[in-house]
Amino acid sequence: MLSFDIRSLEHEAATVDAVLPANDGVWIDEDILRPLGEGIRVTGRLSAAGSGRYYFSGHLSGATHQECRRCLAPAQAAVNAEMHVLYAESGGEDDDDPDVFPVGGAKGDVIDLTAAVREQWLLEVPPFLLCRPDCKGLCLKCGADLNAGACSCAPDADPRWDALRKVRGSPE
Repeated sequence: MLSFDIRSLEHEAATVDAVLPANDGVWIDEDILRPLGEGIRVTGRLSAAGSGRYYFSGHLSGATHQECRRCLAPAQAAVNAEMHVLYAESGGEDDDDPDVFPVGGAKGDVIDLTAAVREQWLLEVPPFLLCRPDCKGLCLKCGADLNAGACSCAPDADPRWDALRKVRGSPE
């Protein structure tokens, strides 16, 4: 559960241990950095931080997958990050601060961590993944996967070096 009634926070902090599913409505079609099927595990503590203000301090973890940026093979990465979020009731000095999330609900009495978790996730996920650190990628000419072996393309010879090749007597 990632939604909390602020009245429950008046006397003691709430312990958060929940999962934001990968198929939750918070993810939009353009989110290519979505989490894998298990979703995002969120743990931490939500407490009152003054009049009309609330503070969440915790951790998020999960995994994502994309295509390798060099060879287009499937690649996966684990994401683990600290998360610190401030919530404030509307009508205060924090209304224009983009780093402060609003307290929501019909009566302004609910804190929903979902949007903050999504934002933090998108900031923490690596934008480009490699299938392995030594990935050789694809041949620029024929598109062959160079991880599987060399392709049959002839290596390019830079014509600017032709004069030096002639002096040395080396083949082209």
